[in-house]
Amino acid sequence: MDAASIFPEGYIASRVVGITVDVAVGIHPWEQHPERPNRLSVDVEMFVPTAMAPAAAEGIIDYDPVRDLVRGWQGRPHVLYLETLAEELLAVCFRDPRVAAARVRLTKTQIFPEAAGAGIEVFRRRPG
Repeated sequence: MDAASIFPEGYIASRVVGITVDVAVGIHPWEQHPERPNRLSVDVEMFVPTAMAPAAAEGIIDYDPVRDLVRGWQGRPHVLYLETLAEELLAVCFRDPRVAAARVRLTKTQIFPEAAGAGIEVFRRRPG
């Protein structure tokens, strides 16, 4: 889904790209050993329509909460699905009422030797 088609008046995107963290996540038996977590690469985009874009006096769209959440995943108990982590990220994105949509990409970077990565992408508009 292209953000320009959703926001024809324009938008500002606040991004965090390529955060890496080791997380116990996955459904395969070899992924369920706490001593061998998966290396994840995390990308997040938060979209704000131009009409709601923050003025200098209002501040920026803060991506620190996204970074803090992802860094906190290291050492947490095992999670079966990347979708669980994606939902946590989306909830953090939508804490800012100006964020009208968000995209989250989670990629396991060392899951298959023949692939650069495997993962999911979720794009969602603000609920309601």
